[in-house]
Amino acid sequence: MPEPDWVPMRAVDWSSWENQMQTPSLPQAVDAPDPVAIAAMEKHLQSLAALGMPPGEQGLWIQSGNEVLASHQGTVPISAASLTKIPTTLAALSVWGHEHHFETLVGMRGTLQPDGLLQGDLVVQGGGDPLLVWEEAIALGNALQEIGIREVTGDLLITGDFYMNFEADPAQSGEWLRQSFNADRWNGEARAQYARMPDDTPQPRIAIDGTVQVVSQRPNDVTPIIRHQSLSLTQILKAMNIFSNNFIADNLAGQMGGGRRVAQIAAEAAAVPLEEVQLINGSGLGEENRLSPRAVTAMLMALQIRLQAVDLTVADFFPVVGRERGTLGDRQLLPGSALKTGTLDRVSSLAGVVPTRDRPLVWFSLMDIGTADLGTLHRQQDQLLQALATAWGITPDVPAGLQPSDQLPGYQEELGNPARNEAL
Repeated sequence: MPEPDWVPMRAVDWSSWENQMQTPSLPQAVDAPDPVAIAAMEKHLQSLAALGMPPGEQGLWIQSGNEVLASHQGTVPISAASLTKIPTTLAALSVWGHEHHFETLVGMRGTLQPDGLLQGDLVVQGGGDPLLVWEEAIALGNALQEIGIREVTGDLLITGDFYMNFEADPAQSGEWLRQSFNADRWNGEARAQYARMPDDTPQPRIAIDGTVQVVSQRPNDVTPIIRHQSLSLTQILKAMNIFSNNFIADNLAGQMGGGRRVAQIAAEAAAVPLEEVQLINGSGLGEENRLSPRAVTAMLMALQIRLQAVDLTVADFFPVVGRERGTLGDRQLLPGSALKTGTLDRVSSLAGVVPTRDRPLVWFSLMDIGTADLGTLHRQQDQLLQALATAWGITPDVPAGLQPSDQLPGYQEELGNPARNEAL
């Protein structure tokens, strides 16, 4: 896949971090050791050792403002699991910007009769939208029906980077799209997702008489008729991180040039050494995806700096305790915390930002490597954060730096919005 044009975000100016940063240099070690953070770290490592998980395999970094409070193997690349989606998030925003929409173009090849009969083919050219699901496809079918199409005598031609329902196979995605356009052919899943849409949403009934054909390029004799825009990149990334969706992450990474290119972009954006960011994909599937705890924390803070310039925060891109469950489930974590989890057979990781009274924003990264019970590891991680909150105080209100923006509706409410379908 050709590498897209992109303009990398300039390296983070740490002095701009809420007026707390004193120098633009990347923290090298624990420069402001905090007894609370050190004690919590040591207890965590001791607990892991009791579970048969040697301290030499674990990684940890705790930072507030420009002060590194505690670190254990902080600059060593360690298997990160789905914390890999943090550099994917940063790289995607660096490449496309938070308002970017992926476009899917629909055209016709033939003649549209006054009675709604398209004598020819319907052509769909994908533009890399990783979150085109039933609701989106149903709305697209309604848009086609609104311009007069009722039946297609030919085939549904699929070209470009077209995916549906997190399926990489364009042929299967095309079959689902064909189903979406005709309510008489909906399966149970399509009907269930339609039931989540507004009550007045029409049910399209466009019959496609031919088959689904995947073609290498769009035919020359196609007349464009509909431009479909995806959800914004902000909403796509939020959905990706809430549910740790591997398809979206790997899809976006692929469009950016693959895991190594994502690592380059994210490392530059966060001003961290590239050797601390070793990626083979965008999702974190595979222990070969390795990040240092320092790099993870630096990327989160770089995201925050970038987002504040457009009145957003990391809470707009990661699950927040008390608001979204997703992979956070029933974990005992501080309300208002914006977090990302990661899980593989031998990896349990957690990173994000926690609000406390005495230290308003505490950034951290935990990478626990071993085969202990996952629930036990979650409790150990939660207890570490609870110890920090107990010592530094629980804030009654979430700080402004962790408040989500009201600029955009949640992605769930926006799925299937007909306003993103434009007749050409």
